[in-house]
Amino acid sequence: MSKYVINVPVATIWTSYDSARVLDEKATSNPTDIRSWLDSLNFETRLELCDANLIQSQLLYGQEVLVLEEKENYYHIIALTQGSSKDDRGYPGWVPKCQVTKAADWKLNNGQVAVVTSNLAPLFSTEEKELLELSFQTILPVVENGKEKVKVHLPDGTLGLLNPADTSVYDDLTSIPKGSGTDIVRSGERFLGLSYLWGGMSGYGMDCSGFSYTMCKANGYIIPRDAHDQAKEGVEVPLNAMEPGDLLFFAYEEGKGKIHHVGIYYGDGKLLHSPKTGRDIEILPMENTIYEKELCAARRYWQKDGE
Repeated sequence: MSKYVINVPVATIWTSYDSARVLDEKATSNPTDIRSWLDSLNFETRLELCDANLIQSQLLYGQEVLVLEEKENYYHIIALTQGSSKDDRGYPGWVPKCQVTKAADWKLNNGQVAVVTSNLAPLFSTEEKELLELSFQTILPVVENGKEKVKVHLPDGTLGLLNPADTSVYDDLTSIPKGSGTDIVRSGERFLGLSYLWGGMSGYGMDCSGFSYTMCKANGYIIPRDAHDQAKEGVEVPLNAMEPGDLLFFAYEEGKGKIHHVGIYYGDGKLLHSPKTGRDIEILPMENTIYEKELCAARRYWQKDGE
């Protein structure tokens, strides 16, 4: 049975089939050039992605989507691995048709998988020619786990190679080990200095909830996509009992209004987070900042030994 699978390293989920601007062409084409796209954006055109509600989220190479309908050059899709209160099935939005392919016998949920563990990693053809640059947490079905290369299935039906140093191979998705709170912090530290990107979910840029989602995913926990949904699940943690790796939530009106931000508790009163457009992922002491005033909730998705 064929499935609809993302066939570019990073596919942006747009709010509508007509959300993308002319200047976004490098992000809506196939092949994409995400690095050049981001380099071409200034502060104002990056901010517009949020303020004009152009982008919802992103998908990575090999991720399956549910196609609902098509309009012009876009599919209306559901991102099945991104939980959302917007739709019980997953995160809805629009993706260019050219970035989705019908993959026959795509078995990501059945058998060995290779998880990209480097922030960005090259994917090679079987002739060892570099094909693409894949993001952290891209997951592909394994054909052969060799010492020199990991051979993987690709969405277009061909085979590719990954460097073992860039990947971890597991027997199946359920075998991905569950990390501790400290492991979530260590994963997040690897992205210090990465620029904020509204809707971002990749090694090219992340927003606040994309960052917390991805660091939890890297440690075996699939959590909702958006901050307000993340604040509803997990285990509630009193604000005087926070531990590293807990997710912290921030709300307008000094913590009494709508949740608008999430970060990872770093320990010692510090926040590890992707702040906003124009800023980079950072570790910030919260004392005497707006974050101290707006902190309203903490949730724990990681498990302690024996839980």
